[in-house]
Amino acid sequence: MRKFLLCVFLLCYAQILYGVQKPVKLPPSVPDISAYEKLVIHYRYDKPDSALFFVNLGMKLAKNTKDEEGMARMLNQMGMIDDNSGDAVSSRQRYLEALEIYKRLNNYKGIIKENIRLGVVENRKGSSVTAIPYFLQALKISEQNKDKSGIMESYITLGEVYALRHDYLRAISYYKRAEAIGNTLPFSSLKLNTCLNFGTAYRETGDLSRAIYYFEKGIGQSDYPEMMGLNISLTIGLAQVYAKSGATAKAIALQKGALLKSRKISNSIREFQSLIALAESYGTSNRAMALNYLQQALAVGQTKKANKQILEALSHIAALYEKSGDYKAAYQAKTRQYSIADSFYFKDISLKISNLQAQYELTKSQAKVAQLKFVNNQQLLEQKIMFGIISGGTALMLILGIYFFKIRNLNRLMNKANTDLIQSNNVKDKLFSILGHDLKAPLASILNLLVLINRGWLSDEEKSLMLSKLELQCNATLETLNLILRWGQMQLKGIMINQGDVSPEKKIKRNVLLLKEMAAQKSISIEQDIEPDLRVFCDADHLDFLVRNILSNAIKFTPVGGTIHIAVRAYQNNQVICQFKDSGIGIEPSRLESIFSVNNVSTMGTNNEKGTSLGLVICKEFINANEGNIWVESVIGEGSEFFFTLKRK
Repeated sequence: MRKFLLCVFLLCYAQILYGVQKPVKLPPSVPDISAYEKLVIHYRYDKPDSALFFVNLGMKLAKNTKDEEGMARMLNQMGMIDDNSGDAVSSRQRYLEALEIYKRLNNYKGIIKENIRLGVVENRKGSSVTAIPYFLQALKISEQNKDKSGIMESYITLGEVYALRHDYLRAISYYKRAEAIGNTLPFSSLKLNTCLNFGTAYRETGDLSRAIYYFEKGIGQSDYPEMMGLNISLTIGLAQVYAKSGATAKAIALQKGALLKSRKISNSIREFQSLIALAESYGTSNRAMALNYLQQALAVGQTKKANKQILEALSHIAALYEKSGDYKAAYQAKTRQYSIADSFYFKDISLKISNLQAQYELTKSQAKVAQLKFVNNQQLLEQKIMFGIISGGTALMLILGIYFFKIRNLNRLMNKANTDLIQSNNVKDKLFSILGHDLKAPLASILNLLVLINRGWLSDEEKSLMLSKLELQCNATLETLNLILRWGQMQLKGIMINQGDVSPEKKIKRNVLLLKEMAAQKSISIEQDIEPDLRVFCDADHLDFLVRNILSNAIKFTPVGGTIHIAVRAYQNNQVICQFKDSGIGIEPSRLESIFSVNNVSTMGTNNEKGTSLGLVICKEFINANEGNIWVESVIGEGSEFFFTLKRK
């Protein structure tokens, strides 16, 4: 009786603290790990604080009873809670701890589960190269143990990796394998996930009839409370197919039904998705209705303190205002979005700097350990030498040989450790330098502008001028942050590359259009001389970054009324050469040798535009990764010419 009353007390306590609307069925016995797990799953999405409360109780119970499997299950749930909140680092650590316990227990089902969760975390971060080995490991263990559910889920997640890469044909091939296995298994949520993934893939490839078939199939199989979350996702997916085919009214009807269902089951994630989908369907044809749904989506994100949802809603709101011509409202929404995003960037930068600092300290400690080992080995060898002298000349020569061999090896290890320390310290110093000089001053300037505006000392004309300056400062600061993050990520993870057939003409024209306003502010004309039908074999994102960075630099260092000439033509040895020539201020000869290195020092543009020295460093690394060359020619007062080559397709 006491045990039953304890279960009832826990449920009532959660209802009082967290406002639970729907009761959860608990076993009429002592609250064990399974009971806590059910409570955590029930509250995980909409009331993470409640879920965390019960997961901590479950972990305490598992530790008290020395139930290692129970600890692993609670760690898994903690990882999912962190994953839902966007904390990928903490989530990954939880899953790794659970995986080690399952390996120790030789629990293959747990090992499969944690490998899949780890792969999902990496895939959501965009690191498909890291995600695929986890999914393949889960598939291998599932096949060894003839676990059909594990095999099916592994195929589904592998397909999702390639879908994220927009390689939908390969994704569909994995979904078909999962579907074939699913036909031999009882009904489960995995089958609904397969329908959802099939529908999404066929929608993106333009096969709308097949997309409708799978979405409708999944909706028909999921129309009951336990599967309502997936039912809503399938409904939203079907609505997007109809919207793509032009049947907007039908799409809106489905999305409204999904919204009602999500609110009925208090699922804020699906409610947010439904509201965004409805806003996209109404679009500019009914701006008031679209804006109403976007404001509701923003309110959902704010209520749940979900910053990613808040940023997404603000982005849609700004885009809607911009399309409608209300640029003031669009600017206000964008400013708010940047303000929230900045806090994330600083948090991310701090984390990366902490990681670099930790790596530096770890390398330093390893070098110290190696040094101590060297001293210890030296003492041992001296003892052996003394023993060898007594034992005989032959033993002495043998010990001396071992002694000198080990000394040489230890010296080699110490030299390598010192080199790694110097490199790590240079990276850390560069980041601290940029944070201290290139970010501190702009942020102080932004704060001063805000103080002037806020205190009402300025006329309307002066306020307008100050807001323009504030926008420029914010954009420059955001550009700096993006460069630091991208460069820091490359230092930690290396350069990810996905080469393919790319048109340099399209990339150049797209970036000229994006930077047209920036050039217009200085009355700079941009001329293009691009040889038609040229194709290159490279990473499209890398080429996009190269063009945008070099062109923005040319605008930055070209005075008012200047010109920029862009030329693309076939080059020797089956290559294509891209040339960016400006009539700017030129580059000093002393800086040309270090212009593409981390030792380069940034300078101010002709209108005092600010930047960092990392842009050209990243350009150089991207060009090397794509097996090309980059160089610059410049004359002070006459301008600069940047060249880079890529392989011709």
